[in-house]
Amino acid sequence: MIRFGIIGTNWITDRFIQASESVDDFQLQAVYSRTEERAKAFAETHGIKDWFTDIEEMASKDLIDAVYIASPNSFHCSQAITFLNKGIHVLCEKPLASNEREVQEMVATAKENDALLMEAVRTTFLPNFQVLREKLHSIGTIRKVNVSCCKYSSRYDAYKDGTVLNAFNPVFSNGALMDLGVYCIYPMVVLFGEPQEIKATGTMLDSGVDGSGTVIMKYDEMEVVSTFSKISNTHIPTEIQGEEGTVTIDQIGEFSTLTFYYHNGEKSVYTQKEDVPYMYYEINEFVSIIKKGGEYESPINSYQNSLISSRVMDNARKQIGLVFPADRT
Repeated sequence: MIRFGIIGTNWITDRFIQASESVDDFQLQAVYSRTEERAKAFAETHGIKDWFTDIEEMASKDLIDAVYIASPNSFHCSQAITFLNKGIHVLCEKPLASNEREVQEMVATAKENDALLMEAVRTTFLPNFQVLREKLHSIGTIRKVNVSCCKYSSRYDAYKDGTVLNAFNPVFSNGALMDLGVYCIYPMVVLFGEPQEIKATGTMLDSGVDGSGTVIMKYDEMEVVSTFSKISNTHIPTEIQGEEGTVTIDQIGEFSTLTFYYHNGEKSVYTQKEDVPYMYYEINEFVSIIKKGGEYESPINSYQNSLISSRVMDNARKQIGLVFPADRT
């Protein structure tokens, strides 16, 4: 049984707990929140035995084998390193950290302590993503990819009314690129590797973060155009164009339906059955690696893929003038 702790008490941790119920050998043991009231309430709601308001104390107690971190982006690095230094495995929400330098520190700490560190980008573990990897060759040489993740944030209404919540606050290393752009960039890095060139544009908000943007990833024979936004919606699917066909992905964050269109008129559709919550697959991968023993890195959400994705986002942020306090430390 793998004993888990949770950092954060927001909607994503609720979904994590729901998905974990389908994972074998998963035991929810502890939760951390900045306030005692919130920690106790969350623990009671979910039947969690131990709760903490001190990260160091939680890491020092012999209560957990692994931790899921779902705090604001700017806290990921320091919190992950605290647990990794105790030999506690870390599953950390995307983006893994504020910048590549922090990712490098986290990876180095994981290696030094023989602990598993994995970025929780759920899409790359979904069954239809595996189908895409296996059958992508069938559309021939890839020439162009248009990937989009534009979701109007409910917090933007508050922003327009004068209240800057975490989602639009640079102190927490947030914004459209970090929160949604990563859904476009990370899977493309897993599929195609590191791009040769990056070109980026963005719409900056007065708070100091980007509300929307575009990142073009140029490869030797193709380009990936990633469009993301927290201030508008899209209903256009992601499209991968090859010389012998095209594949569409209904929503890049879910991969629920893949449609392959071939030049000869043939068409293949793959629909993912929702037998388990989407987050099940990433949790199951993480737990499986721990149970296997002797390995401390996911072959899919690998250190290299996290480092490349972070490097791409750093490059894009530099071009649009998006700077976080974490970049100055």
